[in-house]
Amino acid sequence: MTESIISLDSINPIEFFGVNNGKLDLLKKKFPLLKILSRGTQLKLSGAPEEVATAQEKIGQIISYLERNGNLSENYFEQILGDEERVDNFKDRNSNDILVFGPNGRNVKARTANQKKMVALADKNDIIFAIGPAGTGKTYTAVALAVRALKNKAVRKIILTRPAVEAGENLGFLPGDLKEKIDPYLRPLYDALDDMIPADKLSYFMTNRVIEIAPLAYMRGRTLDNAFIILDEAQNATDLQLKMFLTRIGSSAKAIITGDLTQIDLPKNQKSGLEKATRILRHVEGIGYLQLDEEDVVRHRLVKAIIRAYDAAKEREEH
Repeated sequence: MTESIISLDSINPIEFFGVNNGKLDLLKKKFPLLKILSRGTQLKLSGAPEEVATAQEKIGQIISYLERNGNLSENYFEQILGDEERVDNFKDRNSNDILVFGPNGRNVKARTANQKKMVALADKNDIIFAIGPAGTGKTYTAVALAVRALKNKAVRKIILTRPAVEAGENLGFLPGDLKEKIDPYLRPLYDALDDMIPADKLSYFMTNRVIEIAPLAYMRGRTLDNAFIILDEAQNATDLQLKMFLTRIGSSAKAIITGDLTQIDLPKNQKSGLEKATRILRHVEGIGYLQLDEEDVVRHRLVKAIIRAYDAAKEREEH
């Protein structure tokens, strides 16, 4: 008698177990000599060693398919259990678009050509710059990549940071302590995480500093290693701040720097360090660069028109 515990953390468990545990029942029928128990995102197998090994192989094929494709019909689930050769015949050519499975079975995926390019760049480079206007999904895609890396145990923690720069408001006059003053500036990062991690698990990660969200100034003096780091709104970082951030990155870390050079909120006597950083680092090996545009906007359909109108007005003013 042997036992094996299989983790389903990398997939949506609902897709594995099926509606009313329909797929789990199929698995139990396929292996009647095994005791199969489901506990949250874990599957426990008990039985003869050879039976457990065979079941592990089949379950591994199903998990791999779900990691690539996100969903699996009950009919095909049954086919995989009967014939392992069928798995390669059903590969979805868009399977790599899915990054993580959020709460309630939501698939988080790259939705535009440049977002897909961003995923590919992040896989090939340790540092990437993703520049583009609001609504192009650069921050959301970056957070999804970080969550994927954490779920796959490629990193031990996620660090999300932003410059705490007033966008027309005065930070000092906001109510509350320092955290309460700063949290509104970090809210977009919280919102993205809410879409990708169940509330109880996110709370656990935040409490235990597996996921850390902090202003850019808090990065000074640290070495950020074994982590996936995102610097968001980097257009509001000065040259010295951006250099400080980039030189904090440890040998086993990945970093994504996002920003929009058309929305700089720094005081007039301070220059954004983002334009300089992308210019002087663009051709450094191991650093990727991506320019997103209005075609990548995934918000309301009018957002694209608004961005085009502002760009046209800017061109008229410059000429």
